Amino acid sequence: MRTLGNVSAKLIGRLYDEDKNIFDIETASSILGKKYNETTDLLSKLVKRKVLTRLRAGKFLIIPAEMGSAGNYIGNWYVAAREVVNSSGYYIAFYSAMHYWGMLTQPAVRIFVATPKRQVVPTGLKGRLVFVFTKGKYIWGVEEVRVSGGEKVRISDREKTVLDSLVHPEYCGGITEAAKGIWMIKDKLDFDKLTGYAERRESNVVRKRLGYILETLELGGEAVLTKLRKGVKDKYDLFDPSLSASRVDKNNWRLTDNVGRKTILSLIRN
Repeated sequence: MRTLGNVSAKLIGRLYDEDKNIFDIETASSILGKKYNETTDLLSKLVKRKVLTRLRAGKFLIIPAEMGSAGNYIGNWYVAAREVVNSSGYYIAFYSAMHYWGMLTQPAVRIFVATPKRQVVPTGLKGRLVFVFTKGKYIWGVEEVRVSGGEKVRISDREKTVLDSLVHPEYCGGITEAAKGIWMIKDKLDFDKLTGYAERRESNVVRKRLGYILETLELGGEAVLTKLRKGVKDKYDLFDPSLSASRVDKNNWRLTDNVGRKTILSLIRN
């Protein structure tokens, strides 16, 4: 348990009351009525005690006392990611976007951010934040949503989140998590939009993975599957690149299915 002195408790209490999970030195100085140097000394001590995280020079994030408070916790980190990323073209992506859209059954403890500019994660956020370099031509299907305290962040929409999970299953818990996530939001997905996104991506393996999953889950309809079959060429691709290449099942999508239909279907039934 982290205990706070009177001055620190006053600061953290006021910041929470004002819904300022992210704040700067000037705000803290104003609340405490202390000089700039005194305030920076206090904030540095709170960073060392892991009460705060320094996002960048002069800006801090309150680390939630209860990590199990998933709603506020994840929202805070979404905003933290927005504050430190070095491009306005960023978006919350992969596992984190799946969490936001209700595609996961477990809490997310790291924030994945797609960004068109390469960037090193700040020291205070290592282990919590992952930057994934993404070419600008692949950044679309993004919307602004409200998270903790009414703050807005950029995040991939449902269909782009599904697509990204098939482009980079390694950032989404693997193909099985992607398939389970599709099933969990099947009634909210626009399959025509999803197919359009797959065609726009111009990746045969992504169209094949999507088609095979939809066929296995009996989703989308024959018109959607017919469009996706355009991605079936002579070359064989791995269904889940994070697993060994040992084939489990046959299919007509020219995928080396190293997962198996039974595995996918058993996951969505549990």
